[in-house]
Amino acid sequence: MEVKISNENSVTTVTFTGRLDTAASQEVSAALEPVVQNPSPTVILDCKEMSYISSSGLRIFLTIRKAAAPKGSKVIVRGITPDIRNVFMMTGFLNLFQIED
Repeated sequence: MEVKISNENSVTTVTFTGRLDTAASQEVSAALEPVVQNPSPTVILDCKEMSYISSSGLRIFLTIRKAAAPKGSKVIVRGITPDIRNVFMMTGFLNLFQIED
C-alpha cells in the first residue's frame, strides 16, 4: 500500500494505491497521523488506485472523519471502485462520507 499526501490551498488530498488491508493499516495509520491531528478544511481521500479495503482500513477512514468533524472540515471520498462501493454500502459508510466519482 502506498499513500501520498499533498496539500494545496486549504485542501489535503490523500491518494491510496494498492490494498489497504490489516497488514498495511498500521503503517498507513502512522503516515496519516498529521491529517488526523490537523485536518484541512477539506480532506479528499482519493481511492481510484485502491484495490481493496479491510475493516482496519475502514477504521482509518472513520478516524479521519471523527477528527475532521469537530473542526468543521469536510471529508470527501473520491474514485471508489464498484467492489469498494459495495463494502461502503454494506457497512453504512456511504451514508457517512461524501462520495464523488
